[in-house]
Amino acid sequence: MSEQALISIVDDDQSFRDSMRRLLKSLGYPVAVFSSAGEFLASPELAATTCLVADVHMPAMTGIDLYKSLTEGGHAIPTILVTAYPDDIVQDLMLSLGVKCYLSKPLEEAHLIRCLRSVFARGTGEPGR
Repeated sequence: MSEQALISIVDDDQSFRDSMRRLLKSLGYPVAVFSSAGEFLASPELAATTCLVADVHMPAMTGIDLYKSLTEGGHAIPTILVTAYPDDIVQDLMLSLGVKCYLSKPLEEAHLIRCLRSVFARGTGEPGR
């Protein structure tokens, strides 16, 4: 893992953000957390983010809308979407659009680790890609 491999977490649930931050830091990843898509998009960490973990259901801008906005804006950040309300149709659509993983809450640590390894093993976790 590169020292520049910043994982950004975007979720409106503070307890989820805090637990994800602790887990990812314990795995050795640098982490930034954001309570909304707008906060993430306005942050200087956007350019340094090498993997994005975003909640599907957030007010104002959903994780799906965030992913679409990023890809349309030329920011092909490997993205893991998480949701407490899994939907097979949405999952299939998002995976076909390039989302790396679509995980259900509560997250199983092994699934998350497998997704992260997949993102960084493919070399897609370089800054700005």
